[in-house]
Amino acid sequence: MSTVEYAHPEVLVDTSWVVQHSKDANVRIAEVDYDPAANYGTGHVPGAVLFDWKKDINDPLRRDVLSREQLEALFGAAGVSNDTTLVLYGDFNNWFAAFAFWVFKVHGVEKVKLMNGGRKKWLLEDRPVTRDVPSHPRSSYRAGTPDPSLRVYKDYVLQSIRLGDKVLVDVRGPKEFSGEVLAPPEYPTEHAQRGGHIPGAKNIPWAQAVNDADGTFKARKDLEARYLTKGVTSDREVITYCRIGERSSHTWFVLRYLLGYPNVKNYDGSWTEWGNSVGTPVER
Repeated sequence: MSTVEYAHPEVLVDTSWVVQHSKDANVRIAEVDYDPAANYGTGHVPGAVLFDWKKDINDPLRRDVLSREQLEALFGAAGVSNDTTLVLYGDFNNWFAAFAFWVFKVHGVEKVKLMNGGRKKWLLEDRPVTRDVPSHPRSSYRAGTPDPSLRVYKDYVLQSIRLGDKVLVDVRGPKEFSGEVLAPPEYPTEHAQRGGHIPGAKNIPWAQAVNDADGTFKARKDLEARYLTKGVTSDREVITYCRIGERSSHTWFVLRYLLGYPNVKNYDGSWTEWGNSVGTPVER
């Protein structure tokens, strides 16, 4: 399927493109993993560097994403300069690659793309993998103008549900949304005190945006139908959330870049913050 049909096809590349361009001097491939030992460590795209989601994309001490200074240091160590096109892919259907993409956009990174289908599609196609860890000359990187409008915090969401003027999209599975389960199997230790969802939120699981067979994004017309039938329209501000912000980043990417919605924000505090906070309202 061609990516040209999407609103911003320039942010998505396929596996064939990566094969053709992975050795280009101005291209850097990066695998973003929640569990590097089980993924990157067992074999990755040749030449790909590792971005460990826990250690590299999040601050080690604060409940926050990496700072501008930490991003510049991460890119410098990976040999990413301002002239480099950075292509991200990863485990869990690109959840964490999409999270990194969102974080990088918050920090003003311009030349960043996702590899459609992530590790899943690469391995399904029996593409070459290696355990060799590449070494790239250290570079200098200066982050661009930050875009804080892509991110919202708990107080903003509280105000939004009081005013009722935003569309909240809960991208978790139906059992999480209803409160039947407190965490999906992938996160057995990341529980909240309460189950349920933010009042008024629409439940559109992230998985409805991808093809089961290879993890690639569905056609634009199918995506549009999925969100429009739930009242998620481009003329309204949309706030996505999940449990820790990674699945909601995936949906944020779909709405903003594949469908071209102009005003989409990610609430990365998500349910681990909302479900554990004193005074936040919950529906079941």
